Order: sequence, then C-alpha cells, then structure tokens
Amino acid sequence: MTDDQHSIGSEAVPSGSLKYPRVLLKLSGEALAGDRGLGFDFDRMGFFAEQIQGVVSMGVQLGLVIGGGNIVRGSQLAPLGMDRVSADYMGMLGTVINALALQDVLEKRGLDTRVMTAIRMEELAEPYIRRRAMRHFEKGRIVIFAAGTGNPYFSTDTAAVLRAIQMKADIIIKATSVDGVYSADPKKDSNARLYETISYRDVMLGELRVMDQTAITLCKENSLPLIVLNINQTGAVAAAVRGERIGTLVS
Repeated sequence: MTDDQHSIGSEAVPSGSLKYPRVLLKLSGEALAGDRGLGFDFDRMGFFAEQIQGVVSMGVQLGLVIGGGNIVRGSQLAPLGMDRVSADYMGMLGTVINALALQDVLEKRGLDTRVMTAIRMEELAEPYIRRRAMRHFEKGRIVIFAAGTGNPYFSTDTAAVLRAIQMKADIIIKATSVDGVYSADPKKDSNARLYETISYRDVMLGELRVMDQTAITLCKENSLPLIVLNINQTGAVAAAVRGERIGTLVS
C-alpha cells in the first residue's frame, strides 16, 4: 500500500445491510497507469482488484466502466488534426484493452468476470445485451462494460451513467484521485472546499467537472445518485455501498 492509500475499515457485512446492493463503478484509464501516466501499473491494478474483491464479497452486484486515457483519448487526438469520429473509435478500443487487462487481474483473484462491448468483437468479449448483463449480475459476476456507448462524441462518463441506468443500479460511484467534489481543483488551490453533498444543478451551474454535462444531465433526469470518492483509500468503495459518509454525494 502506497503512502497515499489510507485505510477505511472494510470488513465484510451481510448483504441485507448494504445501502446500495447494485453499483456501477467508473474508473479512469489513467488510474490503471498509476504514476506512469501511460500503459499499466500492475501493482496499482492489483490494489484496485483487492478493493473490488472486498466489495463483491459483501454481496454487491458490481458493474465497471473504465476510461481509455492511459492508452488513447479521442478528444486529444482530434485537435491534432485527426478525424474526430476515427479518434473516438480509437479511444473506445483503448477501453476494451483496459477492460481485458483488468479482467485478467480480477480473474487471477478468482473473481467471475465478463467483458461486454458496445462494439461487436466476439473473439474477445461478449456483445452488450442488456438482459444478458442483468443475468450476469444475478449470478454474482462482475461485468466490465467496454467501448463506451459504441458511438463517437460520447464520453466514458456518459457511457457509465447510461449503463447504470440500464442495469437499474442503485448508485454510480466515480473513483478519482481526490477525496470528492471541490469548489476548485484542490491540487492547484489550497483554499478549495470539499462538498459533502451537492445537487446536480449546482454541479452544472458551477461547471465543477465532476463528469461532463451530458452525464450529469442523465443522472439528474433519472434521479441516479452519484458518489465521487478517492479510489486510493483502502475500503472507500466498500464504505460507500454501506452508506457511510465518504466522498461527495451528488443528488
């Protein structure tokens, strides 16, 4: 455990005491790279897998969406002259690579995992079919949703919210490198204030960049609560699904 990974008690509890039995967890691609910035940091991925294993052992039905920023991000390539649609498809393929990498790490821990993609590639993963995904949840399998929505111009944040709504998730958890939603970037402004709770409306009006506006609007229109927390804190996700006060609740 690194210096910035703090422990929050994560002992297993009966599933009946879970506040959020079905959860969609959004991870950034950069999180998989750790301090490298690009590619994979398998020590860090092992730490994430340990946190995920602890949550699943509590009886949580868990879905995952991973960004592709550690490999390629379409929104960064387009300004350099690449066609935006092609660039976005490259980003989607990056999320598939990340999904397969995390699946391997999770399965080495004995976790039953399925990757489902919005772009068909049956040799690698299952195509996304909502009813099949629901069945995987019911059987206790972790489902990693890859390739975004399958459409350019939509972020993986939007894809995560869309899948959470389709899966009837109780909450979406966005795992970040900071402790929640701040009034400003806490890495640049020492006076930035951490919110314990905040409304969708205030997030949009303040342009707080929790998620893109499309994703936040989807959350608001479907009354889907969102928790933003620090994934580097041991047991943070487990504490959130038990309903403990952690991170920032956006509702």
